[in-house]
Amino acid sequence: MSAPLVYLPRVDSTNTWARDHMNELAPFGAVYTTCQTAGRGRLGRAWQGVEDGGQLCVTVAFAPPLADPSGLPLLTGLVLAARLEALYGVACQVKWPNDILIDGKKLSGTLCEGVPGGWLSGTGVNLCQPQSYFDRMNLPHAVSLRTAGAAVDEQTDPARLARDILENGFAPLREEFAARGIAPFMEEYRARCINLGRQVWFEGGTGIARDIDDEGRLVVDTPDGRRLVFTGDVSVKGIYGRV
Repeated sequence: MSAPLVYLPRVDSTNTWARDHMNELAPFGAVYTTCQTAGRGRLGRAWQGVEDGGQLCVTVAFAPPLADPSGLPLLTGLVLAARLEALYGVACQVKWPNDILIDGKKLSGTLCEGVPGGWLSGTGVNLCQPQSYFDRMNLPHAVSLRTAGAAVDEQTDPARLARDILENGFAPLREEFAARGIAPFMEEYRARCINLGRQVWFEGGTGIARDIDDEGRLVVDTPDGRRLVFTGDVSVKGIYGRV
């Protein structure tokens, strides 16, 4: 039996809808839209959605038990990078913990959160916005699949990509992740992570990102010693204009 995938023509937030309808999605399912009017990003930021269908917003829901839900943001980054490459032939990297980049520009971002009855991984993927949209919205470090050169059908690709993320991305990894957390997937994640070997800035310091441990924490060598970063915003030298 396939996991439920709910389509909404318009919604304030797919994460909010999933939180309020966990009984329809559990133990594993998703909801998606191309018209999200009040999306939320990490650290309380507003997510700038697109009301004309240029973006896919999809939230995947997981019911308990999960051995270590804190690894869900990293798993999401890994899944998205792999499936976008497979479907569209674009080379994706991950900015810790889960921003997806093409040539240093942001293609997608994710908000993971715990809710009554489980956990949510909500992602916005830029599908077919033109460069003029990013210029108008003052988003110089953003990119869409179309501006990156991929062929995108805005009528059929939202459903196609949402189902692929659910069934070919998360579903094959779900049981192992639920039992063992992010550790089994860290080798592949490290290979995609753009932070490693670069100078990074985080709340309280700066240094060179050397590794990501098996709990998903960024390992940073700072002038004051080694730090483990597990939350908050991390900037990377040379990415999103940071110099």
